[in-house]
Amino acid sequence: MVSTQSRPSSSANAASGLQYIETSAEGRSPNQSLLPLTAGVNDKDHLVVGGCDVTELVKEFGSPLYILDEVSLRTACQQYQGALAKHYGGEALAIYASKAWNCLAVCAVVKSEGMGIDVVSGGELYTALQAGFDTQKIYFHGNNKSREELAQAVEIGCNVVADNWLELRTLAELAKAQGKVISVMLRFTPGIECHTHEYIRTGHIDSKFGFDPEQLDGVFEFIKAEASLDCIGLHCHIGSQIFEIQPHRDLAGVLVDAFLKAQAHGLGVQQVNVGGGLGIRYTESDDPPSIAAWVEQVCDSMTQACEAKGLDLPKLICEPGRSLIGSACVTAYTVGSQKEVPGIRKYITVDGGMSDNPRPITYQSVYRSVVANHMSAPCTETVTVAGKHCESGDVVIKDASLPTTDSGDILVVMGTGAYNYSMSSNYNRLARPAGVIVKDGQADLILRRETLEDLVRFDALPSRLA
Repeated sequence: MVSTQSRPSSSANAASGLQYIETSAEGRSPNQSLLPLTAGVNDKDHLVVGGCDVTELVKEFGSPLYILDEVSLRTACQQYQGALAKHYGGEALAIYASKAWNCLAVCAVVKSEGMGIDVVSGGELYTALQAGFDTQKIYFHGNNKSREELAQAVEIGCNVVADNWLELRTLAELAKAQGKVISVMLRFTPGIECHTHEYIRTGHIDSKFGFDPEQLDGVFEFIKAEASLDCIGLHCHIGSQIFEIQPHRDLAGVLVDAFLKAQAHGLGVQQVNVGGGLGIRYTESDDPPSIAAWVEQVCDSMTQACEAKGLDLPKLICEPGRSLIGSACVTAYTVGSQKEVPGIRKYITVDGGMSDNPRPITYQSVYRSVVANHMSAPCTETVTVAGKHCESGDVVIKDASLPTTDSGDILVVMGTGAYNYSMSSNYNRLARPAGVIVKDGQADLILRRETLEDLVRFDALPSRLA
């Protein structure tokens, strides 16, 4: 699988119709590149990621196949950590919003880069613990944590981001019963709206997440009276896949005002968590800020807001997810059948679809693709890339500009690291794909491909039906 990379010239790219595909991303943030940072083309005209020929990866591991570029993921982690250290005068920490892709290998990479982790379920918490995370670097989110999940958090002593009154009262009860004090951050809605899909817009008042800001005085008084609760800070999140900077700047003032109010109630708050939400480049027209530029603006706005109110800089936390891992992964499919609808469209079908990437049918998300075994072939037709599921809406890409493709070609969809595996399913009883992490010509399995036996493993057949 080791492959010598030879990057195509810009003229070759233009001839192939792939001028929007960057095989070199020097000077750019990982979230601004359609392909992973290590992507290139070898002398066989095959796509290479992490020094591995993608067509050879499919031969070895099958398809669909998630291919995670370790260098891209580590680079993004380092850019967040480095920019926080450079631009913020106080203590700061980037924590990975692991709902984007939570598995042992991804958690292990993030941990090794010194980051914390954001989890939103007992399962994500368990995975983070198995990956070796320090409980003080684990932040447990979610709007409806179960009593069992909260008891688990109290037992291990991680930070809990409390979302509502039920959680606060349950935490106080559980902590008292265990004779412990639990570190709590309070999430509230900041009343800031931004331009993104309504399903991933979380900062406006009409949201299922967080306390209403008008409730904060009562919340602060409740916590002050509960010796088992230690309010360490405040949290807000405004949404996901955001390119705008101004909403993040506005958030700093909202958080500082609430922070001062918490102090006035006698709480020893020390941290502010601005959430995440920085978008990535899914198409050639997307133009998100770089990681460094986003962090600089967040740090600058928080510093200015604190200085305006005479507040010492609190510990600053941000929670990147998509911008860490989205562009670090591609998904490889094998092309199957084709159908021409004269005068309307041409369909090509791949061996996956909405079960390994539900974002197009859920969010109307748009992706770009290449044919990994014919990288220099000119793009001569516009086709609809359809999945194999029994749904008319199972479309991976509606209008994909591609070379002429044949059955057996390897189609690679870019930018699939975030919310693809984590939202995958067994719809139509398809087995979930395998995943590999690649670096320096080595590919290591991080997700085993499910088998047919796996699909029925948790089925129960009553004896009277057997």
